Amino acid sequence: MAAADAAADKKARDIVVIDMRGLVVYTDYMVVCTGTTPRQTKAIADEVRRVLKDDHGVRARRVEGEREAEWILMDYLDIVVHIFTSQAREFYRLDRLWGEAPQQVLEATAS
Repeated sequence: MAAADAAADKKARDIVVIDMRGLVVYTDYMVVCTGTTPRQTKAIADEVRRVLKDDHGVRARRVEGEREAEWILMDYLDIVVHIFTSQAREFYRLDRLWGEAPQQVLEATAS
């Protein structure tokens, strides 16, 4: 939830936490969210990185896609964070691909 909350702090939209336990062996949870522009997806990734490092003492094992920033993947082993632009999220449809997995949608908060 810390990664999802960090994304929300940077105004990520459509945040979904997917419980992958029992479905795959490579992670327990996926966090999927959307930024409006590549610049915003980078800001979301930076905030997730900062919060997880500073507050929880964990670093990503691998980060991909930051240069183009249409789809940033942050692999923390137990969680994988996917930060998409709207177009990339619609194309890949990860939350629909894993539709059988339990999902928690974070409600938007007023700012």
